[in-house]
Amino acid sequence: MDPISLQLGTKNLHGCLVRLLSRDPEWLSAKVKLFLPNADLGSRNQALDPTQRVILQLQKLHTQGPTTWKSFIHCVCMELDVPLDMEVPLMSTWGHEDGFPSLLEIGEESQSDSQLHPGLKRPHQSCGSSPRPKQLRKQQRELAKRYLQLLRTSARQRYGDRTPGPGQPLAFHQAYVPPILQWSRASAPFHTQEGATTGDPKAEDGADVNIQDLFSTKASKGPRVRVLLGKAGMGKTTLAHRLCQKWADGQLDRFQAVFLFEFRQLNLITGSLTLPQLLFDVYLRPEASPEAVFQHLKENAEGILLIFDGLDEILQPADPEDPASALTLFSRLCHGTLLPGCWVMATSRPGKLPACLPTEAATVHMWGFDGPRVEEYVNHFFSDQLSQEAALAELRMDRHLWSLCAVPALCRVVCLCLHHLLPGRSPGQSAALLPTMTQNYMQMLLTLNPPGVLPAEPLLSLGEVALSSLESGKVIFSAGDIPASTLAFGADLGLLTSFCVCTGCGHQDTGYAFSHLSLQEFFAALHLMASPQVDREALSQHVTLHSRWVQRTKARLGLLDHLPTFLAGLASHACRSFLSLLAQREEEWVTAKQAAILQALRKLATRRLTGPKVVELCYCVGETQEPELASFMAHSLPQQLPFHNFLLTYADLASLTNILGHRDGPIHLDFEGCLLEPRCPETLAGCGQVENLSFKSRKCGDAFAEALSRSLPTMGSLKKLGLAGSKITARGINHLVQALPFCPQLEEVSFQDNQLKDREVLNIVKILSCLPRLQKLDLSRNNVSVSTLLSLTKVAVTCPTIRMLQVREMDLIFLLSPPTETAAELQGDPDLQGNANQRKEAQRRSLALRLQKCQLGVDDVEVLIAQLREGPQLDEVDLSGNQLKDEGCRLMAEAAPQLHITKKLDLSDNGLSVAGVLGVLSVVSTCQTLTELHISLLHKTVVFTFAPELEEQEGIQKRATFPDSLTFQMPSEPSLRSPRIRLTHCALQAQHLELLCKKLGGSCCLGHLDLSGNALGDEGVALLAQLLPGLGSLQSLNLSENGLSLEGVCSLTQCFSTLQWPLHLEFSSARQHVILRGDKRGRDLLAAGSLPEFQAGARLGFGQRHVPRSFCLKECQLEPQSLSHLCKSLEKCPGPLEVQLSCEVLSDQSLETLLHQLPQLPQLSLLQLSQTQLPPRSPLLLADLFSLCPQVQKVDLRSLRHLTLHLRSSEEQEDRCCCLSANLLGDDGLRCLLECLPQVPVSGSLDLSHNSVSQESVLCLMEALPSCPRVREASVNLGSTQSFWIHFSRQEEAGKTLRLSECHFTPEHVPRLAASLSRALQLTELTLTWCFPGLEQLTVLLGLLTWPTGVLTLRVEEPWVGRAGVLTLLEVCAQASGNITEISISETQQQLCIQLEFPHQENPEAVALRLAHCDLGTHQNLLARQLMETCARLRQLSLSQVNLCDASSLLLQSLLLSLSELKNFRLTSSCVSSKGLAHLTSGLSHCHLLEELDLSNNQLGDEGTKVLLGALEGKCRLKRLDLSHLPLGGSTLAVLTQGLGHMTLLQSLRLSRSNIDDIGCCHISKALRAATSLEELGLSHNQIGDTGAQDLAAVLPGLPELRKINLSANGIGPAGGARLAESLTLCRHLEELMLGCNALGDCTALGLAKGLPQHLRVLHLPSSHLSPEGVLSLGQALDGCPHVEEINLAENNLARGVLCFHQGLPLLRQLDLVSCEIDNQTAKPLAASFVLCPALEEITLSWNLLGDEAAAELAWVLPQMGRLKRVDLEKNRITAYGAWLLAEGLAQGSGIQVIRLWNNPIPSDMAQHLQNQEPRLDFAFFDNQPQVILRGT
Repeated sequence: MDPISLQLGTKNLHGCLVRLLSRDPEWLSAKVKLFLPNADLGSRNQALDPTQRVILQLQKLHTQGPTTWKSFIHCVCMELDVPLDMEVPLMSTWGHEDGFPSLLEIGEESQSDSQLHPGLKRPHQSCGSSPRPKQLRKQQRELAKRYLQLLRTSARQRYGDRTPGPGQPLAFHQAYVPPILQWSRASAPFHTQEGATTGDPKAEDGADVNIQDLFSTKASKGPRVRVLLGKAGMGKTTLAHRLCQKWADGQLDRFQAVFLFEFRQLNLITGSLTLPQLLFDVYLRPEASPEAVFQHLKENAEGILLIFDGLDEILQPADPEDPASALTLFSRLCHGTLLPGCWVMATSRPGKLPACLPTEAATVHMWGFDGPRVEEYVNHFFSDQLSQEAALAELRMDRHLWSLCAVPALCRVVCLCLHHLLPGRSPGQSAALLPTMTQNYMQMLLTLNPPGVLPAEPLLSLGEVALSSLESGKVIFSAGDIPASTLAFGADLGLLTSFCVCTGCGHQDTGYAFSHLSLQEFFAALHLMASPQVDREALSQHVTLHSRWVQRTKARLGLLDHLPTFLAGLASHACRSFLSLLAQREEEWVTAKQAAILQALRKLATRRLTGPKVVELCYCVGETQEPELASFMAHSLPQQLPFHNFLLTYADLASLTNILGHRDGPIHLDFEGCLLEPRCPETLAGCGQVENLSFKSRKCGDAFAEALSRSLPTMGSLKKLGLAGSKITARGINHLVQALPFCPQLEEVSFQDNQLKDREVLNIVKILSCLPRLQKLDLSRNNVSVSTLLSLTKVAVTCPTIRMLQVREMDLIFLLSPPTETAAELQGDPDLQGNANQRKEAQRRSLALRLQKCQLGVDDVEVLIAQLREGPQLDEVDLSGNQLKDEGCRLMAEAAPQLHITKKLDLSDNGLSVAGVLGVLSVVSTCQTLTELHISLLHKTVVFTFAPELEEQEGIQKRATFPDSLTFQMPSEPSLRSPRIRLTHCALQAQHLELLCKKLGGSCCLGHLDLSGNALGDEGVALLAQLLPGLGSLQSLNLSENGLSLEGVCSLTQCFSTLQWPLHLEFSSARQHVILRGDKRGRDLLAAGSLPEFQAGARLGFGQRHVPRSFCLKECQLEPQSLSHLCKSLEKCPGPLEVQLSCEVLSDQSLETLLHQLPQLPQLSLLQLSQTQLPPRSPLLLADLFSLCPQVQKVDLRSLRHLTLHLRSSEEQEDRCCCLSANLLGDDGLRCLLECLPQVPVSGSLDLSHNSVSQESVLCLMEALPSCPRVREASVNLGSTQSFWIHFSRQEEAGKTLRLSECHFTPEHVPRLAASLSRALQLTELTLTWCFPGLEQLTVLLGLLTWPTGVLTLRVEEPWVGRAGVLTLLEVCAQASGNITEISISETQQQLCIQLEFPHQENPEAVALRLAHCDLGTHQNLLARQLMETCARLRQLSLSQVNLCDASSLLLQSLLLSLSELKNFRLTSSCVSSKGLAHLTSGLSHCHLLEELDLSNNQLGDEGTKVLLGALEGKCRLKRLDLSHLPLGGSTLAVLTQGLGHMTLLQSLRLSRSNIDDIGCCHISKALRAATSLEELGLSHNQIGDTGAQDLAAVLPGLPELRKINLSANGIGPAGGARLAESLTLCRHLEELMLGCNALGDCTALGLAKGLPQHLRVLHLPSSHLSPEGVLSLGQALDGCPHVEEINLAENNLARGVLCFHQGLPLLRQLDLVSCEIDNQTAKPLAASFVLCPALEEITLSWNLLGDEAAAELAWVLPQMGRLKRVDLEKNRITAYGAWLLAEGLAQGSGIQVIRLWNNPIPSDMAQHLQNQEPRLDFAFFDNQPQVILRGT
C-alpha cells in the first residue's frame, strides 16, 4: 500500500478519490498548477496512464504540507460532485479548519512549510463528529455574506464624507449631477423611450437618476456588457464611482457585489492574474475561505457587476496565448467564459475599442451637461444663494464660458475659479478672466496659491514630470518618479492624488496621478512653453492635430489629445505675463515662443483637413484669442465642409461656430454618419454664415430635432436644410414644423429616409405656403400610403408655387417655383397673396406630376382626373408602373384633351392589352396638341407627347432662343399639327389595319407612322398601300420587322411612284428594315433631342433645293426578272432619282439586265451597287456603257464590290470620268485596256489605281501615249499609294505631262523606256521620282533619249541626288544627247531638273575658243569640253541648297565663261568657301547678258557678300536682283548702290532681312531714281523706320511701272505710314501692297482709302494697329474693286465695326481676318458680303468671338459659294449646335474641302459624332486636310 493510502487510513477511500479525480483530469491539473505554480507537469507525466498520473499529482500535493493538502481537499468537496459517503470522511479528516491562507500566499507558504514525516498519522475522529452537507452550505453562505458586507462597508468608507483639501471650497464635495446619457440605437437593449436617459435634473441631492436603467433585465440572451463612451472630462470615472457609491448605499439592490477596476492600475501588474486574484487580491480580500466566497460569486453571477474604467488606457492587447493578463480576463468576462451571467461595464473615450468586446455589447454615450445641469451643478457648488446667482449671471453673460461648462470637468474648474474671483469684482469681470479653457486652468493655479505668489520651480518640475510621462504613456507614478518636494507641493494643492496600487501577487505600492488627465496635459504644455530647454522648433513639433479616426493598426488612443489645445491657449496674449513669471524670462522671450505656436497653427489652417482635424484646429484657434488668425482660418475653410463618421459634442460645434463667426462668405455644413450630441444644434443659433446645413445619421432623434428647431429661426442665411436617415418621430417633426415658417429664406428642405408616417408627411406639406422661396422639398424613403399620396396630389394642384411632384417607389419630391415678388412683398401683408396678380400667375403656372410605381388603380385614376381638371396647366403626367389596365389607360387618354398637358403623358407598364391599344387611339382625333404617341406592348411603353396650345406656344416662342440669342428661322408651315404615331411591337395584323386607319384617318394630318415590329406581312402591306391615300401626306412610314418579302416592297414601290410625299424608300431584307419617308426636315430631328444624320439634300432653313428621290434595296436577292420588274415600276417616278442596291452576289445576267434598263430611266442621276460581289466581266460590260447610255457621266468600279454610275441629263455637258480602281486587272488587263484607250469616250479622268500592276504596265502606258492624242496628263505610283491616273481633254493636247513615282526601273528597263520616250513627241514634261536606283541609269537614259525636234523638261527626284554633289551631277548632264537649256540642282530637295532641246546644235569654234582659256587637269578638261558642248545654249542655271566645293566652283567658273546665252543665274541657300566665291565672281563677271541674278539666303559674311557683289559690275541688262538675307551694310551697301545706279532696266529688287536701316534705305532710295522700269520692291523685315519710309515715299512717284511693294515689319509708325499712303496713291499701276506688322494706325488706312490704285490685286495689312474706323474706311474703298484677289487684315480691331461689301469683289480669292475681335453682330453683314465674292476660295476667321449665330449665317451662304475650298473658324465660341448648322450647310452640295473648328467649346464625343457624319469638319489641332493650292504671284 502506498503512503497516501496509509495516511487516509483505508485503501477504499484512497481508491474512491483516485477514481473521482480521474473523471476530471483537467480540473485536477488546474488545481495542481494553482497550488504548485513551479511544479513540472511536462511530457514525462503525459506518458503515464490517467490513473498513475492522478496518483502522482496527489503525491505532489500531499508533500507540500498539511495546509496545502487541506485546501485541496476542501476544493474537492466544494467544487466537485462528491458522493456524501465520501465527502463526510474527507471533510472530517482534512477539511475542518477555520480558513486557510489566501491564494496569493500559497506559493510562499508551501515553500516555507516542512514536509510531513512519512510516519505521521492524522488524529482519529469518529464519523459522528463530521458536519452535514447543509451545515457546509450554510457555512459557505455565511462566509459569502460576511465578504459582501465587507465590500459594502469598504465602499461606504471610501465614498463617505471627506474633509476639504487645502485651497478647496467648503462645498467642494458636491452632490452628484448626472450627465446626459444616450443609448446607441443599434445596441439599446430594452424598449424604453429612445433618447437620453437623463433622470430629473432638478432632483435633490441623492435622488435616483435612473442609472439602474443601464442594467435592464430586458437585455438579450447574450453577454450583459455595457460600454460607456465619452470624451475626456465628461464624467465617466465619476459615474463609475457613483455606481459603487449607490450600491454601497443600497440603491442598486439588484447587485450583490460591485467591483471597480481601473485599467491604468491594472497596467502595472506584471505577473499572471486569475479571476480570484483579480477580485480578492487586487480589489478586496475575504476574511476567510476565498474559495467558498468565489464559489458563491459564481453561483450568483447575475448579481455581480464588474466595472472597468479607462478601457482606452489599456497598454497591451488581448493575447489568447496569455490567459492570465488583465485584458484577457476582461475579454473572457465579456464573452461569458468566466463568471457567466455577470454584468460587465467598461468606460472609454470614443475611438478604436479592443477587439475583445463582443459585438452585442450595448453602447451608451455620455454627453456631459446641458443648461439645466450646469445650473444644478453651480447651485450645488456654491453654498449661499448670492454666490449661486452671481456665478450663474457670469456664465449667462459669456456664451463661450457657458459652452465650456458643457464638459463636467471644465465646469468644476470654472466654478472653482469663480469661487475665488467673484468676491470683490463687479459683474462680468470674473468671466472676462476666464475666456478659454487654458485660462481657466491658469486661474485655477493662481487661486490655489496665495495671492501674488507663483512657485515657479515646483510648477515647472510638475510640468516636466507630466510631459515625460505622457510621452511614455504613463499616467501613474511612484514616489521615485517625482521629486519629494514636487510631490508634496502637488499633494498639498490637490493637483496630485495618491492611492494604493497592486503591482503583482501580494505586492502593493502607493501610486500618484494628476487629479485629471487634462490637468496633466496642461502642465505638460506649461513645461513646453516655460522651459528654456525647449526651443521654438521643438515646440512647433508638438502643434499637431489628432484625428478622431483611429487607425486600424492602433490599439489605443493617445494621451496627448489636448496638448496642442493648451499650447494654443498659452499662446494667447493674456497668458504672456503669467508665462514670463513662470519662466522667469522677459516677455519678448515668451512672445517668440507664442509666435511659433501661432505660425504653426497658421500653416495648419492652409491645409485641406479632414472633419475631425478641422474641429481640433477650431479648438486651438479659439484658445489663442487671435481674431486675425480666426479670420484667416475661417476664410481658409472650403465652402463645402463635410463631417463624416465621427463623434461630435456640443463643445465641438461651439468651437466651430466660434470660428465661423469670423467668416464673411457662406459655408455648407454636411454631417453624415456622425454621432451628434442631441443639443448640438443649439450652437448654430445666430450663425449667419451657414447657407447649407445637412444632417444624415440614425443617431439623431426627437431631442436633436427639438434643439434644431430652436436654432433654425435664428439662421438668417440658411437656404438648404437636410435631415435625413434619422429616428425622429411625430414629436420631433412637430417641433420642426413649428419652426420652419420662421425661416422664409429656405430654398430646399429634405426629410428623406426618416420613416415618417402619413400624418407627419401631411403636416410637413402644410407649411409649403409659409416658405415663399422654397424650391425643393424631399420626403423620399418614408412610409406614405396611396390615400395620402392622393392628398399630396391635391396639394400639388392647389398650391400655386408647386411645379412638380415626383413619386417613384420610395422617392417623394416636391419641386417649387417661388413667385417673383421682392423680399419686401414676401414680408408684407399676407392678404396680398390673394390678389388678382397672383391668381393670374397661378393660372399661368404649369405642373409636372410623376406618380411612378405607386400601385394606383382605376378608382384612384378617377379621383386624380377630377383633381387635375380643376388644376393648372400640366407639363407632364407620368403614371407609369401602376395598375391602370385598359380601363384606366382609356380614361386617362380620353381626359387628356381637357387636362391641358403640354409635354408628356406616360402610361407605360400599366397592363395595356392589344384591345386597349385601339381604345387609346381615340386621343389622336380629339386632341389637337398631340405630337407623338408611342405604344409598344413588348416594351410596356405608352407615352403621349404634346405641344403647347397655340397661344401658349406663341408665348414660348417669344421667350425661347437658341444659344447666342439665335432664333432659328424656318419656312412657314400649316398650323395643323402632324403627330408622330408609333405602334411598335403591338402584335398588329392585317385584320387590324382597316379599323386602325379609320381611327387615324379622322385626325389631323399625320406626320410619322411607325408600325414596325408587328405581324402585317405582305398581305398587310398590300392592304396598307391601298389605305395610304386616306391618311394624307405622311412624312415617314416605318414597316420594319413585319415579315416583308421583295413582293411586298414592289407594292410599296407603286406608292413610291404615284404618291407625292414619299421621297425615300429603304428596304433591307436581312434586317427587315422598311422605311418610306418624305423630306427629312432638320427641325423635326432637332426636336427629337439629338443631332441628326446628315444626308445629301437635307434642308434646314436654307434656300429652296430640289431634293432627289432615292430608292435603296439592301441585302436582297437581285435576279434579272425582279430587276426588270423593279425598273419598270420606277419608270414613272419623277426625278432626279437615286437608286442604291446591294446583295451578296450579282450575276452577269443581272448586271446586263440592269445596265440595259438604264436608258429607260432618264430621270436617274445615281446608280450605286455597294457591298456586292460583281462578276469578273464587269469592266468589259462597263466598257461600252458610255455609248450604250449617253447620260453616264462617271463610272466608278472598285474591287469588284462597289460600282457607282453618275448620270446627267441630256442638256448637261460635263466631262466623263471612269474609275476602275481596286480591281484585279493586272498587267495583262491593263494592256488590253490601254490598247482600246483611244476609243474610250472619256473626257475627264480614268482611275486605274490599285490594280496590282508592275513596271510593265508603266512601259505599256508610255508606248500607248503616242496613239492617245487627247491624253493631257498621266501619273503612276507603284509604291504604297498604288495610284494610276490618266487625265483626258475634249480636244487633242499639244503637250503632255508624265509623272512616274516609285517605279524602281532596272537597267533592263532603261532602253525600252528611252525608246518609248523617243516616240512620245508630244511629251513636254517628265517627272521621275524614286525610279532609278543610281545615277548610272539616268546617264544611260540621257544618252539614249533623242527627238527629231522639240523641248522636254526632265525632273528627277532621287535620294542620291542630294549625295552626289554638284560636280557629279554636272557630269551626268554632260551625257545628254540634246542641248541643255536649263539646269536646276537642289541637294536638300534631292532634285535635278534639266530642260533638253532637240536637235543638238554644235559650235566647235566657240568651244575651242573657250577651252583655250581653261587651265584644268585631264579629267576636268574632258568634262568641261562635254559640258560646253552640251550646255552651249544654256539659258538658266539654278543651284539651291548645295554645298559648293572648290573644284565645283572652279568648273562653274570655266562653264560660266562659255555660256554666251545665260540669262538667269541662281545660287540660293548654299554654302560656298571664300575661294569658291572668288571663282564664282570671276565667272559671273563675264556674263554680261544676265537678266536675273538670285544670290539670296546664302551663308555669307560681310566680306564674302562684298566679294560676291563684285559680280554686279557691268550688269547693265539685269532685270531681277534678289539679295535677301545677305548682310548689307557699310561698304557692302555702297557697292550695291553703286551697281544699282547703272541698272536702268531693273524690274525687281528684293532685299528682305538684309539689316537695312533708315540710312541704308536713304542710299537705296537715291540709287532707285534711275530704275524707272522697277516693278517690284521687297524690303520686308528690315528697320527703315519712319525716316526710311519717308525717303522711300519721295522716290515712289518716280517709279511709274511699280506693281508690287513689300515693306512689312520695318518699324514704320503713323508718320511714315501716312507719307507712304500719300505717295502710293500716285502709283497707279500698283497691284500688290504689303505693309503689315507696322504700327501704321488709322491715318495710314484713311490715306490709302482716299486713292487705292485701280489695279490693286493684293492688300496685306496684318497687325497694323487699325481700329474699326480704319478698317471700315478700307472696306468701303475696296468695295467694288474689280481686280482684288487677296485681303489680309488679321490682328486688327473690328470689335464694333461692320466690314461689308455692297458691290462685291468678283475676283477675291483669299480673305484673312484672324484675331479681329469679330463677334456675331459683326459677322452678319460680313457673311452676307461673301455671296458678293463668287471667287472666294479661302476664308480665315480664327481666333475671334464668333458663336452659333455667326455659324448660322455662314451655313446660309456656304451652298451659294461654288469655289470656296477652306474656312478656318478655330478658337471661336461655336458650340455643337453651330457646328451642326455648318454641317447642314455643307450638305447642300458645297465644294468646301475643310472647315477648321479646333478649340471651340464642343465636347470631344460630340465633335467625333459630327465629324463621322461630315468628315469635312476638322476638330484636330493639326490640319488633317490637304492645303488648298491657290494661285499666287
